[in-house]
Amino acid sequence: MTDERPPPHPTEAAPTASAPPVTVVGVKLTPTGRTLACDPGKLAATLRVGDRVVVDHDDGATSVGTVAVAAAARAAAPPMPRVLRVADARDLARLDADARRAAEALAFARERAKARGLPIKIFRAELLGGGARATFTFAAEQRVDFRELVRDLASRVHARVEMRQVGVRDEAKMIGGIGSCGRELCCSTFLPKFAPVSIKMAKNQNLALNPTKVSGQCGRLKCCLVYEEANYVEAAKRLPRAGKRVTTPEGVGRVGDVDVLRERVRVYFEDQPPKVFAASDVKLLAPPGEPPRGGGPEGPPPAPDDVPPAGS
Repeated sequence: MTDERPPPHPTEAAPTASAPPVTVVGVKLTPTGRTLACDPGKLAATLRVGDRVVVDHDDGATSVGTVAVAAAARAAAPPMPRVLRVADARDLARLDADARRAAEALAFARERAKARGLPIKIFRAELLGGGARATFTFAAEQRVDFRELVRDLASRVHARVEMRQVGVRDEAKMIGGIGSCGRELCCSTFLPKFAPVSIKMAKNQNLALNPTKVSGQCGRLKCCLVYEEANYVEAAKRLPRAGKRVTTPEGVGRVGDVDVLRERVRVYFEDQPPKVFAASDVKLLAPPGEPPRGGGPEGPPPAPDDVPPAGS
């Protein structure tokens, strides 16, 4: 009985490869919401980032949003929401009134969900279309029958009620917050969509596999693990892998730890304490009869003169 769709905001127009560039302005309806591609019309030259504007949607409803991206020529597929005008005092007063009604509706929805014993977390309520439609966004671990709750809410807000279920990552994106780095969450500030993240990325970056260290506010792996993954993978190709036997200026040992960013290797010996060497000072120990290879996993390619002639 749940509706597992994206967060309750109008969908941004998806650009197509053949769509000609049009003048587009980016508008956010909520601070942590997605940026909508809107048609600025005659206001393109006057709109500035931070301006409050009234946006007209396809269904005839209007919303007050904030310009997040200045007008520019971009590829976008019409139809797009239109910017009708810069919001005036009357528009802002209506926005404040709707926000107060939404806060009251959210408190009531939480109270009724608790009274009915529903295992859901309702964290957002929005009044759209001038109060004709109310959208409640919630997170839940399982499918929930909320038909009785919808009746309770409809009798209270006197509007058509829509319930939308989102995942934990979308919940964190919509609520926002501060990450362990001290900055606002990436997903609620600039990430347009979620990229797949795996625990292998944390291993490639030599991070401690402690759930409290590699997990974000949503309880899933941090999105920022993706940012430097390609750099770590590429740099690791120039270094010997842990466990490989190598020759060093201090003798033969076995690789214990690898510092990918500094390109340094900690080598353990049988008859002396471990020592750290630059990757350029470490050579993979080749099988008997072969010369030592370079620091990379497979060693450097042979010089042209060493390439045997064809057919030999």
